[in-house]
Amino acid sequence: MATRTRPKVITLTDAAASRIAALTAASGKEVGGLRIGVKKGGCAGMEYTMEYVQERSPLDELVEDKGVRVLIDPTAVLFLLGTEMDYQVDRLRSGFVFNNPNQTSACGCGESVELTPAADAARAGFDLSKPSA
Repeated sequence: MATRTRPKVITLTDAAASRIAALTAASGKEVGGLRIGVKKGGCAGMEYTMEYVQERSPLDELVEDKGVRVLIDPTAVLFLLGTEMDYQVDRLRSGFVFNNPNQTSACGCGESVELTPAADAARAGFDLSKPSA
């Protein structure tokens, strides 16, 4: 029986992958990946989180894209399904941008978002009771 390839929770633009690689190299310590999650907070209800980690937690969703390792906190998978992570620079600011189909609104400052869990996780091939390979 052929197994279906599981889609990535998150994809990276070339700019995001390049910036993650540069930040990881400049961190001055051993980095096993960048963990992305979401937490309650901000005026719209939720905020994205990012942290360097040395090791992958057993339940982290592993995404290897364009030469970098991104780990998705298991509590964030349903909120991030289908997200594209970009890195943008303009005259007044620079930073990571999450183009998230599960986002229903955002605050004016752009630091906080309202997210709805993806309804099609099972149909997309995700068994959330098991960690990714």
